[in-house]
Amino acid sequence: MQSSDSADLTKVGPGTVMGSFMRQYWLPACLSSEVQSDGDPVRLMILCEKLIAFRDSSGRVGIMDHRCPHRCASLFIGRNEQNGIRCVYHGWKFDVDGKCVDMPSVPARMDFKEKVHAKAYKTHEANGLIWVYMGQDQANPPPLPRIEATMHPDAEIWCLQRDCNWLQALEGDIDTSHVGFLHAGGIEADDLEPDHPMRPTVLDRAPEYEVAQSDWGVMYGGYRPNDDGQMSWRVAHYMFPMWTQTPNNRFATRAIARAWVPMDDEHSMLFDITCGVDAGNPAYNSTLKDGTPLFDQISYGPNSTDWFGRWRSTDSEANDWAIDRESQRNGHQFTGIPNITMQDQAVTESMGPITDHSFENLAPTDQMIARVRRRVLLAARAFANKGAVPPGIENPDVFYRARAGSFLHDPGDSLQNAYETALAKAVRWPDKVEAAE
Repeated sequence: MQSSDSADLTKVGPGTVMGSFMRQYWLPACLSSEVQSDGDPVRLMILCEKLIAFRDSSGRVGIMDHRCPHRCASLFIGRNEQNGIRCVYHGWKFDVDGKCVDMPSVPARMDFKEKVHAKAYKTHEANGLIWVYMGQDQANPPPLPRIEATMHPDAEIWCLQRDCNWLQALEGDIDTSHVGFLHAGGIEADDLEPDHPMRPTVLDRAPEYEVAQSDWGVMYGGYRPNDDGQMSWRVAHYMFPMWTQTPNNRFATRAIARAWVPMDDEHSMLFDITCGVDAGNPAYNSTLKDGTPLFDQISYGPNSTDWFGRWRSTDSEANDWAIDRESQRNGHQFTGIPNITMQDQAVTESMGPITDHSFENLAPTDQMIARVRRRVLLAARAFANKGAVPPGIENPDVFYRARAGSFLHDPGDSLQNAYETALAKAVRWPDKVEAAE
């Protein structure tokens, strides 16, 4: 990959190719539970912008530049009171839309509050998640993407900060050939029940691939023969602009969406959202045949109030991601790292904050990664150079067509046929919503 391509893909600040592109979409900003009415403001770093989030007395959420538009003191140290955030420097107060509603330090005859606005962004709250739209046209934001997992009122959501570029973090989700080693290198087929979704992966650790462009981004299917004569498929997706759907669930009964929101060029925030009829479905929450848990639970440190203080694991490069060399040697864990998410965290963070793509030697099993990079780069440059509407903006229903997971199918069929057959049998949320054609 050329250095100019890498820069356009990884830099997300205002005015950059990827930063401008991502600002055309609604992005997850924080969990609903992170902001309380008249509670403490929360620092957010999104697309290299320092923002604050707060919930006012009426329950509305505001997300705005942390700087007061008067003298640039931080509104993080402001008072969240009576339906607004009040700067403690001179008392100027702003509502969730950024309108100045009080200017008590200015004589009444000189008051000009109707002319002053904090830089505020549109927000939307639904199903435990607060979204933000950071595009220039705040008066006309696009519809929210109709991503199945985000539509469920009882969706399970967890977050994790990763110390690397958003693309680097996301690519771990669309690289299925690593699963048989990084996550399951110490597991044999006989260790798992016959219907366990990871069993085909350890039967054959070198899958074949099909990759196809889609209206929502790119999809792939990793396939290998199962020992019952059927074909095992692991189907997953990249969805614009920074979403993935991973194949670790049983396709028919559980939906997943994972957002890799860029904080800045070197940090990203994961929002993992799942819903379905069987909450114990994800493979990483399951056990071996003898009842032994496959992986340990993730361990979080306490949140702090700094820009990078939310949703951090206790394990990091500082302690080598809790690697246990004896466990690695004796085969208990192939990596020696007991948590599946930290296994991914370790390899992606070990590449450095932004990996040097010129050092890579991509293999045939990396075709999904290569295709996604190309698809994103072309779409972002088309928007930057020609004003082309980014994919999915005008038709948010296309995202509902994406469903990921593992399933068995007749051998010899194509990815598209296998996918459509599995999709027709899947339990969708909401049940009455028809998939877009």
